[in-house]
Amino acid sequence: MDKHINAPLTDEDAKSLKAGDYVYITGTIYTARDAAHLRMYEALDRNEPLPVEMAQNIIYYMGPSPAREGRPIGSAGPTTASRMDKYAPGLLDLGLKGMIGKGKRSDAVKEAIVRNGAVYFAAVGGAGALLSKSITASEVVAYDDLGTEAIRKLEVENFPVIVVIDSEGNNLYETAIEQYKGE
Repeated sequence: MDKHINAPLTDEDAKSLKAGDYVYITGTIYTARDAAHLRMYEALDRNEPLPVEMAQNIIYYMGPSPAREGRPIGSAGPTTASRMDKYAPGLLDLGLKGMIGKGKRSDAVKEAIVRNGAVYFAAVGGAGALLSKSITASEVVAYDDLGTEAIRKLEVENFPVIVVIDSEGNNLYETAIEQYKGE
């Protein structure tokens, strides 16, 4: 089913999404990869505030290539989400409502998604140039010294993703395998 949602993500929207839904996101999302997640983890360990509010927000696991002239961002494909699995449960417990990446997630992340009524989306790997067309603005908001791994605030319009793990813990990667075996 195709759904259009706005970001930041409301609790109601997150709970309405089901594994397998095609979703188009419009609004504000943030990027963060390994190095930025490590810095946020260390900041929390020191009881320091995070540079970005987690509540209701969506983090896209992505490090863009340089922008071409006239564009806000270069190729913007997802990175492997499992690299952030160590940090994701803590951020979800702080109110993070959605994550965008590619690949499987750990049981601890799945449990945190259910516990917090959140959602894990997949973006199509290898389609970074196409995905960048849905990004209308990009601004570095934290950790500028990390280059492509800096935290960016993105404005997106109809950014295409698929719900992989929904707020009830249904996992498209698992159900799709079972459906395939059954045919």
